[in-house]
Amino acid sequence: MKIAVMGIRGIPANYGGFETFIENLAPRLVARGHEVTVYGRSNMIDYKGEFYKGVRIKILPTISHKYLDTVMHTFICTLHSFFTRYDVVFICNSANAIFTIIPRLMRKAVVLNVDGLEWKRQKWNWAGKMFYKISEFLATFLPNEIVTDALDVQRYYQEKFNKKSTFIPYGAPEEEIDSTTVLQQYNLQPRDYVLYVSRMEPENNAHRVVSAFEKVSTDKKLVMVGDAPYSTNYIADLKKTTDPRIIFTGYVFGEGYKQLQSNAYYYIQATEVGGTHPALVEGMGYGNCILANDVPEHREVLGDAGVYFSRTDLGDVVRKMQFLFDNPQLVEERRSVVLQRVRANYNWGRITRQYEQLFYKVAHLK
Repeated sequence: MKIAVMGIRGIPANYGGFETFIENLAPRLVARGHEVTVYGRSNMIDYKGEFYKGVRIKILPTISHKYLDTVMHTFICTLHSFFTRYDVVFICNSANAIFTIIPRLMRKAVVLNVDGLEWKRQKWNWAGKMFYKISEFLATFLPNEIVTDALDVQRYYQEKFNKKSTFIPYGAPEEEIDSTTVLQQYNLQPRDYVLYVSRMEPENNAHRVVSAFEKVSTDKKLVMVGDAPYSTNYIADLKKTTDPRIIFTGYVFGEGYKQLQSNAYYYIQATEVGGTHPALVEGMGYGNCILANDVPEHREVLGDAGVYFSRTDLGDVVRKMQFLFDNPQLVEERRSVVLQRVRANYNWGRITRQYEQLFYKVAHLK
């Protein structure tokens, strides 16, 4: 098949979950014999080659604006696809639902990954929230198929819109990392730090993690990985902490990110909205004990393999952090349980085949 991917910032990944997802999926589809083109944004991707891991890279312009960046770039990409032969156009983010009609006018099959319930995010004003709610509705009939990566989101579309979706989860890494060069850069030792990874936005609760860690008794450090282009004041407030144990790295991708995930004492997932969070599945894949905010999306992924803190009891995260510092044997036990769960449910090979089968179905090629 000839497959186009759009609605993301592009690859090589240098921002977030969708980008990391496509960087994992697209090369695997190429390895299975398909021609894959990934569209990227000119303000985010500085890759000069025509191919990356066998995937064709197509960089198109956009508008660098909090509310216009995603939709404007996807609009331009779908116009480009209008004149390009593709069997399947795979679009990410429910905000882009309205543009799925463009490739469909040329009788191209379109699959939309709706992600989570974006209108719940605090960063959106009333207009942004309304746009996402309208986009959810459009997603139920404009594309050929929609994909949900969390059963909780699948149930939402079924119950609210009576819309069936294809559930395909996010995949976990399947490699072991021995190098520690990035740890040395931040003066870290293996198993001597707690890891947090997310966009630095209020609903991802970075402030809650920092505040809680300031109250625990430990010589270990807290490594805060992530950034956000439109949260300057929020991030500045986070960095006002006077706790010398807390380290902010900004974005870390590739080998450095793998090293940080592979060597953490435990990993903390504090997000409270969205579907399946890639960093959580990746943390599991690298064998981390996981301390997670107790929301349905995390329960779905972790099951009984995780340790949970209350979403509403602000002091509970302090207690659970301290509990894991005081019980290293439990942390080690949870590592093996997490690995068993992630290998059974989040295998990239199986996930790639699921997407391949869905693409064949909508393109009527098999």
